[in-house]
Amino acid sequence: MTLAQNAAFQAGSGVTPSTLLMAIAAIVIVLAFMWVIWVTLGSFRAWQNGQVVLFDVVWSALRASIVLMVLGFYLR
Repeated sequence: MTLAQNAAFQAGSGVTPSTLLMAIAAIVIVLAFMWVIWVTLGSFRAWQNGQVVLFDVVWSALRASIVLMVLGFYLR
């Protein structure tokens, strides 16, 4: 954006565009971490109850970690 566009955006929204992008990226990362924790704990509880085997728990944690790595790469 040009300087005039940046000034207009900041005057209209009260924040700079880079600050807004960082806030959006931070929210996405936090939600992704919460999702990973939810998936891992859900798989662990299912394993404790004997509904799934340990391989499924490890596989779901690995998939969730891969999602975090991809998001981290694109949102950095």
